[in-house]
Amino acid sequence: MVAAVLAGLSLLSLLTCGYLAWGSRRGCAGEAPGNVLGEEPAAGASRSQPHIIFILADDQGFRDVGYHGSEIRTPTLDKLAAEGVKLENYYVQPMCTPSRSQLITGKYQIHTGLQHSIIRPTQPNCLPLDNVTLPQKLKEVGYSTHMVGKWHLGFYRRECMPTQRGFDSFFGSLLGSGDYYTHFKCDSPGICGYDLYENNNAAWDHDNGIYSTQMYTQKVQQILASHNPRKPIFLYIAYQAVHSPLQAPGRYFEHYRSINNINRRRYAAMLACLDEAINNVTLTLRKYGYYENSIIIYSSDNGGQPMAGGSNWPLRGSKGTYWEGGIRAVGFVHSPLLKNKGSVCKELVHITDWFPTLITLAEGQIDEDIQLDGYDVWETISEGRRSPRVDILHNIDPIYTKAKNGSWAAGYGIWNTAIQSAIRVNHWKLLTGNPGYSDWVPPQAFSNAGPNRWHNERISWSAGKTVWLFNITADPYERVDLSARHPEVVKQLLRRLSQFNKTAVPVRYPPKDPRSNPKLNGGVWGPWFKDDEKKKKSDKSKGANKQKKSKNKKKAN
Repeated sequence: MVAAVLAGLSLLSLLTCGYLAWGSRRGCAGEAPGNVLGEEPAAGASRSQPHIIFILADDQGFRDVGYHGSEIRTPTLDKLAAEGVKLENYYVQPMCTPSRSQLITGKYQIHTGLQHSIIRPTQPNCLPLDNVTLPQKLKEVGYSTHMVGKWHLGFYRRECMPTQRGFDSFFGSLLGSGDYYTHFKCDSPGICGYDLYENNNAAWDHDNGIYSTQMYTQKVQQILASHNPRKPIFLYIAYQAVHSPLQAPGRYFEHYRSINNINRRRYAAMLACLDEAINNVTLTLRKYGYYENSIIIYSSDNGGQPMAGGSNWPLRGSKGTYWEGGIRAVGFVHSPLLKNKGSVCKELVHITDWFPTLITLAEGQIDEDIQLDGYDVWETISEGRRSPRVDILHNIDPIYTKAKNGSWAAGYGIWNTAIQSAIRVNHWKLLTGNPGYSDWVPPQAFSNAGPNRWHNERISWSAGKTVWLFNITADPYERVDLSARHPEVVKQLLRRLSQFNKTAVPVRYPPKDPRSNPKLNGGVWGPWFKDDEKKKKSDKSKGANKQKKSKNKKKAN
């Protein structure tokens, strides 16, 4: 009983210690970190296996971090990045589901069937069950695996839930967005439900009106406080912030009242809260003895959305596009295990690379039959070596709205340029089809009270244009299209696209299922496809086959 009370007081002190500097080796309440449990390593685990903390922010723009020149203060992110390795040639996907699926499988979207858009709440769709996931591979080598935050990889069947895909525990939301306080989400009028889960059940007990960024951080602290730091842990923290709706506790607005644009002001407050949350996670790692053997990876899932307060300046485009502003992300690695601390990595790194990199660091094995698109880039990050990656397939989306003037002729008979696609090979980047919103949105665009595109830089492309080529190393802001000047390079990249396309699996994007309505599931978003329905269908088909066979026998007689 006494031990339980002491443990509770210890956790309470950490939750209330606030936003303290963690440069010293002492915890926020003055406690020296160490192994608080004093247990031996679990069977199958190695003392050398690092603790892996993967923090994924949602919709954070490329400029929206202090060390990229933002007016929004992010002292925690700045310090972690400065003492670690900043990834300044780091790419993700332009939307939520694609980035998360590639992180957890190490495969491009074209190899999982998720190459179009995102998984909608009402779709009977999820990350295909035949894909091995990162937490599953880490569990094989003795890791405890925990997820806190946003899933967004489908949930229509129980087999799709995080706890069925390799996580020992899950606390968070299943959908792509929702209210930060009520955890309620409407997909369309009348299609509304609660979206907060603990493992496989709705977490009604946690419906206390706590802001999700703070609530998720408290859950992370509880997990770390109760876990044995001598046993390796994989902690995937997928914060909801700074995705819309734009909500934040009042005290985080204090430093940003001078920002007239209301969306930018709210966004700044949300990011300030997120920065504080990551500070508190880091304090917890130190307090309970994880930090010295930990690897902290920070990444945004896609570019920012200017209309929702995000800034990608000076990059072009926004979330949902294949311009650099949609796919070039804030990212860094912080760890005492890094060899080149305080450095900048300008080598090519993609979100699929975390799968093989982390499995190798965890002393796991990658099966030969798993055809990955990611590379082990630990030596690139830690030691400054050349990246094994020379290209990135940003995507091929065969069902996205076709470009009206695209054609096989425009693609030299190699590729139909009506199809939305984007690829990077060495310094070159090629886009075809309809690449999406293409403005540059400078900081001045946020100077007024409402959304203002007056300051945006826009280019009116010549009619019928469906191919763009850029030298991204020389022109990272995509201002000079070189497709007419270098037709041979265009052809080479089109051939590479065609080669990738031959390996693509069919797109998974089913129509909405009316059975997904939360009203039919106790007011909760959750699995609606029941196994007994599958059995009934299979029984019916078996019965129909039997009837056909008996009819055939009668005819034969």
